[in-house]
Amino acid sequence: MQQTAQTNDAAQAAAAHAAQAAADGAGKFDPLHQFQIQPLVPIRIGEWDFSFTNSSLWMVIAVAVISFIFLFGQNRIVPGRLQSIRELAYEFVANVTRDILHDEGRPFFPFLFTLFVFILAANLLGMIPYSFTFTSHIIVTFALALTVFVLATVVGFVKNGVRYLKLFVPSGVPVYMLPVLVPIEVISYFTRPISLSVRLFANMMAGHTMLKVFASFVVGLGVIGGWAPLAMMVALTGLEFLVAFLQAYVFMVLSVIYLSDALHPEH
Repeated sequence: MQQTAQTNDAAQAAAAHAAQAAADGAGKFDPLHQFQIQPLVPIRIGEWDFSFTNSSLWMVIAVAVISFIFLFGQNRIVPGRLQSIRELAYEFVANVTRDILHDEGRPFFPFLFTLFVFILAANLLGMIPYSFTFTSHIIVTFALALTVFVLATVVGFVKNGVRYLKLFVPSGVPVYMLPVLVPIEVISYFTRPISLSVRLFANMMAGHTMLKVFASFVVGLGVIGGWAPLAMMVALTGLEFLVAFLQAYVFMVLSVIYLSDALHPEH
């Protein structure tokens, strides 16, 4: 009986070990495993968790890369690579701001420029293998969107006062339609940070998930059958670089539009 019990215990231990090994192996190909936040330097103060995570690390790396590009290197008549990147980014954001906000957009240009290059750097750095895309987390994108929302709201009331509420009353609408349209406009206004954040978060998360899925197909099918998913993965990688730029651009343009509504609510 004792020998039978020992045999059963050994079988159970082996089964548990096999299950754990299978789970660890499955985790390697889990398309959502890449979005898991890992604490690198645990820091807890009471019930609050201030740990320095992999997300925090890549935020620091993004800021360091941006600082290197825009703070180092000489400005010459014939621009070098870093100077060309600086000038292209500056002119791109300046043209968008000028076209929508005109001269009133000058005070907001530093904020909009910083927002654009930060999101763009985050998206592009996330394309590096084994990196971390922190813009694929809703809490990060929502924090950025909420900052834009609060700024636009404060600017709207500071510049226009109570007249800013005209934003919720569409011009030329019959009075009897206002009880229906005004609540819709109010709801639309307060869902701006949600839609702005979800758009960036969802696109980045979906793109990286698809890349991970096709990468698992390449590994699973091997040398013989893995060429088709490999070709698809290469195409998706090129598309994801385009999406990385477009999402930074869309986030910045919508921020400019929200500021335009704050400056001219009657429009």
